[in-house]
Amino acid sequence: MSLTPTGDQVSAGRLHGDLHWLFARLKQGLATAEVSVVREHGMSLWGYTVLMAVVEAPVRSQLSLAQAVSVDKSKLVLVLDELEAAGLVRRRPDPADRRARIVEATEEGRRTLDAARADVEAIEASLLADLDADAQEGLRTVLRRLVGTPVARIEDGRQSDNACAADRR
Repeated sequence: MSLTPTGDQVSAGRLHGDLHWLFARLKQGLATAEVSVVREHGMSLWGYTVLMAVVEAPVRSQLSLAQAVSVDKSKLVLVLDELEAAGLVRRRPDPADRRARIVEATEEGRRTLDAARADVEAIEASLLADLDADAQEGLRTVLRRLVGTPVARIEDGRQSDNACAADRR
Protein backbone atom coordinates (compact mmCIF):
# COMPACT_ATOMS: atom_id res chain seq x y z
CA MET A 1 0.00 0.00 0.00
CA SER A 2 1.39 3.37 -1.04
CA LEU A 3 1.62 6.10 1.57
CA THR A 4 1.28 8.81 -1.02
CA PRO A 5 -1.50 9.53 -3.51
CA THR A 6 -0.26 9.33 -7.08
CA GLY A 7 -0.87 11.43 -10.15
CA ASP A 8 -4.20 13.26 -10.09
CA GLN A 9 -4.94 12.04 -6.55
CA VAL A 10 -2.48 14.54 -5.03
CA SER A 11 -4.57 17.32 -3.54
CA ALA A 12 -3.69 20.89 -2.81
CA GLY A 13 -4.86 20.37 0.78
CA ARG A 14 -2.95 21.22 3.91
CA LEU A 15 -1.03 17.95 4.15
CA HIS A 16 0.20 17.98 0.55
CA GLY A 17 1.09 21.66 0.83
CA ASP A 18 3.09 21.24 4.04
CA LEU A 19 6.82 21.48 3.36
CA HIS A 20 7.73 19.20 6.26
CA TRP A 21 5.47 16.44 4.97
CA LEU A 22 6.65 16.90 1.37
CA PHE A 23 10.34 16.71 2.30
CA ALA A 24 9.77 13.89 4.79
CA ARG A 25 7.95 11.85 2.12
CA LEU A 26 10.71 12.48 -0.42
CA LYS A 27 13.36 11.52 2.15
CA GLN A 28 11.41 8.38 3.08
CA GLY A 29 11.10 7.34 -0.56
CA LEU A 30 14.77 8.01 -1.33
CA ALA A 31 15.91 6.24 1.82
CA THR A 32 13.75 3.21 1.04
CA ALA A 33 15.23 2.96 -2.45
CA GLU A 34 18.82 3.84 -1.55
CA VAL A 35 19.39 1.87 1.65
CA SER A 36 19.57 -1.49 -0.11
CA VAL A 37 21.74 -0.06 -2.88
CA VAL A 38 24.39 1.34 -0.56
CA ARG A 39 24.25 -1.82 1.56
CA GLU A 40 25.29 -3.74 -1.56
CA HIS A 41 28.44 -1.61 -1.41
CA GLY A 42 29.01 -2.34 2.29
CA MET A 43 27.73 0.94 3.73
CA SER A 44 24.80 2.46 5.56
CA LEU A 45 23.21 5.62 4.16
CA TRP A 46 25.12 7.61 6.76
CA GLY A 47 28.30 5.83 5.73
CA TYR A 48 27.64 6.75 2.11
CA THR A 49 27.00 10.40 3.04
CA VAL A 50 30.11 10.64 5.22
CA LEU A 51 32.30 8.91 2.64
CA MET A 52 31.06 11.34 -0.01
CA ALA A 53 32.05 14.27 2.20
CA VAL A 54 35.47 12.75 2.95
CA VAL A 55 36.22 12.18 -0.74
CA GLU A 56 34.96 15.65 -1.63
CA ALA A 57 37.18 17.43 0.93
CA PRO A 58 40.13 15.24 1.89
CA VAL A 59 42.23 15.84 4.98
CA ARG A 60 39.31 16.99 7.07
CA SER A 61 39.08 16.75 10.85
CA GLN A 62 36.30 14.73 12.45
CA LEU A 63 34.80 17.93 13.88
CA SER A 64 34.68 19.73 10.53
CA LEU A 65 33.33 16.55 8.93
CA ALA A 66 30.50 16.36 11.50
CA GLN A 67 29.63 19.98 10.75
CA ALA A 68 29.78 19.44 6.98
CA VAL A 69 27.32 16.53 6.98
CA SER A 70 25.16 17.92 9.83
CA VAL A 71 25.55 14.92 12.08
CA ASP A 72 26.11 14.62 15.80
CA LYS A 73 29.80 14.03 16.66
CA SER A 74 29.09 10.81 18.57
CA LYS A 75 27.01 9.45 15.65
CA LEU A 76 29.87 10.36 13.30
CA VAL A 77 32.32 8.31 15.38
CA LEU A 78 30.10 5.23 14.96
CA VAL A 79 29.82 5.79 11.20
CA LEU A 80 33.59 6.28 10.88
CA ASP A 81 34.18 3.11 12.89
CA GLU A 82 32.07 1.20 10.33
CA LEU A 83 33.82 2.82 7.35
CA GLU A 84 37.26 2.22 8.83
CA ALA A 85 36.48 -1.43 9.63
CA ALA A 86 35.42 -1.86 5.99
CA GLY A 87 38.71 -0.34 4.80
CA LEU A 88 36.98 2.67 3.20
CA VAL A 89 38.54 5.41 5.36
CA ARG A 90 41.48 5.81 7.70
CA ARG A 91 41.94 8.17 10.62
CA ARG A 92 45.28 9.57 11.65
CA PRO A 93 46.40 12.12 14.21
CA ASP A 94 46.33 15.74 13.04
CA PRO A 95 49.94 16.97 13.05
CA ALA A 96 48.73 20.40 14.19
CA ASP A 97 46.70 18.96 17.10
CA ARG A 98 47.54 15.41 18.21
CA ARG A 99 44.17 15.14 20.00
CA ALA A 100 42.28 15.65 16.74
CA ARG A 101 41.93 13.08 13.95
CA ILE A 102 42.14 13.62 10.21
CA VAL A 103 39.84 11.42 8.12
CA GLU A 104 40.95 10.28 4.67
CA ALA A 105 39.36 8.00 2.10
CA THR A 106 41.31 4.95 1.02
CA GLU A 107 41.58 3.96 -2.65
CA GLU A 108 39.05 1.22 -1.92
CA GLY A 109 36.80 3.87 -0.37
CA ARG A 110 36.99 6.00 -3.52
CA ARG A 111 36.20 3.03 -5.76
CA THR A 112 33.32 1.95 -3.53
CA LEU A 113 31.89 5.46 -3.45
CA ASP A 114 32.06 5.76 -7.26
CA ALA A 115 30.15 2.50 -7.67
CA ALA A 116 27.56 3.37 -5.02
CA ARG A 117 27.16 6.89 -6.40
CA ALA A 118 26.38 5.51 -9.87
CA ASP A 119 23.61 3.36 -8.38
CA VAL A 120 22.23 6.24 -6.32
CA GLU A 121 22.28 8.52 -9.37
CA ALA A 122 20.14 5.95 -11.21
CA ILE A 123 17.59 6.10 -8.36
CA GLU A 124 17.62 9.90 -8.43
CA ALA A 125 17.14 9.86 -12.22
CA SER A 126 14.13 7.59 -11.79
CA LEU A 127 12.66 9.89 -9.14
CA LEU A 128 13.08 12.95 -11.34
CA ALA A 129 12.16 11.27 -14.66
CA ASP A 130 8.86 13.14 -14.93
CA LEU A 131 10.67 16.50 -14.86
CA ASP A 132 12.51 17.94 -17.86
CA ALA A 133 16.23 18.71 -17.53
CA ASP A 134 15.66 22.40 -16.71
CA ALA A 135 13.15 21.54 -13.97
CA GLN A 136 15.54 18.92 -12.52
CA GLU A 137 18.41 21.41 -12.36
CA GLY A 138 16.07 24.10 -11.03
CA LEU A 139 14.94 21.80 -8.23
CA ARG A 140 18.53 20.98 -7.27
CA THR A 141 19.47 24.68 -7.35
CA VAL A 142 16.59 25.66 -5.09
CA LEU A 143 17.30 22.81 -2.67
CA ARG A 144 21.02 23.76 -2.47
CA ARG A 145 20.00 27.33 -1.66
CA LEU A 146 17.54 26.23 1.02
CA VAL A 147 19.97 23.98 2.93
CA GLY A 148 22.28 26.93 3.63
CA THR A 149 21.33 30.19 5.30
CA PRO A 150 17.53 29.65 5.19
CA VAL A 151 17.76 26.43 7.23
CA ALA A 152 20.19 28.03 9.68
CA ARG A 153 17.77 30.95 10.05
CA ILE A 154 14.78 28.78 10.98
CA GLU A 155 16.87 26.53 13.28
CA ASP A 156 17.79 29.70 15.16
CA GLY A 157 20.60 28.02 17.09
CA ARG A 158 18.41 25.20 18.45
CA GLN A 159 19.92 21.73 18.65
CA SER A 160 18.51 19.20 16.24
CA ASP A 161 16.38 16.40 17.68
CA ASN A 162 16.27 14.05 14.71
CA ALA A 163 17.90 11.13 12.95
CA CYS A 164 21.15 13.05 12.53
CA ALA A 165 21.84 12.75 16.25
CA ALA A 166 23.29 9.69 17.91
CA ASP A 167 20.95 7.21 19.54
CA ARG A 168 20.40 8.16 23.20
CA ARG A 169 19.49 4.69 24.46
